[in-house]
Amino acid sequence: MIQVTHLGFPRIGARRELKQALESFWKGQTTSTDLHATARELRARHWQLARNAGVDVVPCNDFSLYDHVLDTAVLFDAIPPSHRDVFEPDPLAGYFALARGLQDDQHDLHALEMTKWFDSNYHYLVPKFQVDQTFRLRGDKPLAELREARALGLEARPVLLGPVSFLKLGKREDGGCPLELLDALLPAYVHLLEQWKAEGASWVQIDEPCLVLDLGDADRDAYRRAFAALAAADIPQILLATYFGDLGDNLELVAALPVDALHIDLARAPQQLSRVLEAWPAEQSLSLGVVDGRNVWRTDLDAALALVHTAGSRVRWLAPSCSLLHVPIDLELERKLPQPLRGGMAFARQKLEELRLLADAHAGDAAAAAAVASAQAARTAHRNAPELGNATVRARLAGLLPAMSQRTTPYPQRARLQHERLALPPLPTTTIGSFPQLSLVRKARADHKAGKLDDAGYRMFLEREIDNCLREQEAIGLDVLVHGEFERNDMVEYFGEQLDGFAFTSHGWVQSYGSRCVKPPVLYGDVSRPRAMTVEWTRYAQSRTQYPVKGMLTGPVTILQWSFVRDDQPRADTCRQIALALRDEVLELEAAGIAIIQIDEPALREGLPLRREDWPRYLAWAVEAFGLAAGAVADTTQIHTHMCYAEFNDIIDAVAALDADVISIETSRSRMELLDAFARFRYPNGIGPGVYDIHAPRVPSPTEIGELLGKALQVIPAAQLWVNPDCGLKTRGWPEVRKALSAMVQATRELRLGLAAS
Repeated sequence: MIQVTHLGFPRIGARRELKQALESFWKGQTTSTDLHATARELRARHWQLARNAGVDVVPCNDFSLYDHVLDTAVLFDAIPPSHRDVFEPDPLAGYFALARGLQDDQHDLHALEMTKWFDSNYHYLVPKFQVDQTFRLRGDKPLAELREARALGLEARPVLLGPVSFLKLGKREDGGCPLELLDALLPAYVHLLEQWKAEGASWVQIDEPCLVLDLGDADRDAYRRAFAALAAADIPQILLATYFGDLGDNLELVAALPVDALHIDLARAPQQLSRVLEAWPAEQSLSLGVVDGRNVWRTDLDAALALVHTAGSRVRWLAPSCSLLHVPIDLELERKLPQPLRGGMAFARQKLEELRLLADAHAGDAAAAAAVASAQAARTAHRNAPELGNATVRARLAGLLPAMSQRTTPYPQRARLQHERLALPPLPTTTIGSFPQLSLVRKARADHKAGKLDDAGYRMFLEREIDNCLREQEAIGLDVLVHGEFERNDMVEYFGEQLDGFAFTSHGWVQSYGSRCVKPPVLYGDVSRPRAMTVEWTRYAQSRTQYPVKGMLTGPVTILQWSFVRDDQPRADTCRQIALALRDEVLELEAAGIAIIQIDEPALREGLPLRREDWPRYLAWAVEAFGLAAGAVADTTQIHTHMCYAEFNDIIDAVAALDADVISIETSRSRMELLDAFARFRYPNGIGPGVYDIHAPRVPSPTEIGELLGKALQVIPAAQLWVNPDCGLKTRGWPEVRKALSAMVQATRELRLGLAAS
């Protein structure tokens, strides 16, 4: 009999209870006891939800207060020496010091570097290993959560990030290969698995997502050695979990590993099933990921059932393709989504219910078969809805020409014309876009949306906030200003609300990192722009200051990546539709006299396929989409873009092909390490490496910023260098922002004096 299971569940709670508990604890309003009580309540609630949805086996140890990769690093004592003295008296304080940094009378600690979890919008904290790193078990979290689940009468399977993926996702302090630490790490893994066995766990889920990547000989050898060491110990049976893609040329390696079961992603890579059935030993079990754990659409249950029938008796479990971390919790909370759209959607709870239907239908249950037919009818009604199509958008897409995605004049000539127009000083200072959104701002926006604050009152409020923000920036001494984005709830949601083809949930929250949650738009139909989206507020801001004010837009790739995207047409076509809508906005901003327009693309690297052979096709249409949005402006209009945490070595050619006049990137957590890619490539255009980390509450000194700028000047000519924080300031407070930006401006002015003297 096939069992229903899943690989992991969202942690934040249907109403973001974990976010509220974390932020209350960080503010000192609640205790660690309160925080842990909320965490226990959420785990129990989510396990019960899964059981009610028909799940037979629940995972445990998938819950985290901040990030599961950070949990793994702390679990195995991979703690940088700089942070150890915080851990000893207070492990929770040490944990959050690694996640967020710590600045008090005794400490000035940086947070760990942060980057994207494969090709998702979830951020993980990058483990930092020492040259002589040792590993040991720290704390009892994995055992405690297994005991919690068993105490509730549940069959629970512990989850653990595998040793090879854990090391590959980290960095060694000396720049060496982290896999050289594998032999030191494996005894700690064996120790934990032996403890789980002693607790009565019969199975353990070892996640090795790196098995869907391009692997070298050293990687393959590491996998063989790691699982041979685990197999030699007295441990539970191992379910090796892979996800986010096709095993491809790693299938032969996987089939030879001494594990007891294999999970494969059949939502992203259904084509791999036949090859897996041929290669995987017949006596070993399979877990089929037949429901998409990354999107919100109903499963094609007929197609999924065909896969289950094909695998037949080889299947032990049905599951989502990956952890459900990437989707909201419960569609039942959504009362405002229209039909037939709502009928075509499924959140985490509904995906588990789909799995139950599939398992029962495969077993011959007549009621389940009828329910499958009903679900398929709802899915078909959604797919055939007339709201999904727009003939005008389709005709415009069909008329695209290559020249439409390119600037007409080379950058050096544009740069001279822009310098004449803007007359900016060397090392111009600016910010990424948003400024603090305090509770007063959020309340005014909510009151206006609810009809409690009329249009005139809301406009007066926003004008006052923009005026105050401009005066603050002028007082600090920034060279290029922004209007602050007080009218915006989220950098993607705000634009989706004003574009046709998008719908919005009330409770569709997913975790981006830590307590940071986002509510992705649902991109269900053809995209068009019925009216201007940003022109009014940008024009107003520019009228209130003599300094240049940037127009601020989110780019087409990022809107695509950070939405739940329709799956009935190629993503490239959907991205081009978004780009054409933004093109209209860019030209209207330009016509309003805005000289600098920033089109943020923080998700460009995130969208990169996991296999190199698929990169050129993606990068071609991603670069084209940015060009469609930006390419029609005059030479004197300066186009900026911004990118988040990424390994730019992978995409540096594509970044250059964007041909933005200025790019700002997040580099502070890596201490300018990410600039190396731009130095080796000799990036030709303007670049603003982030000089301080806005995701941590610590305030940098002018000396620290000056040192980072000095590092930047070693690889970037002064004529190309801009100065900015590494991301927007929306989540920070005004006192902290004033101090940090003032330090940034002071360091820049001192550096300018030095450059002038030399």
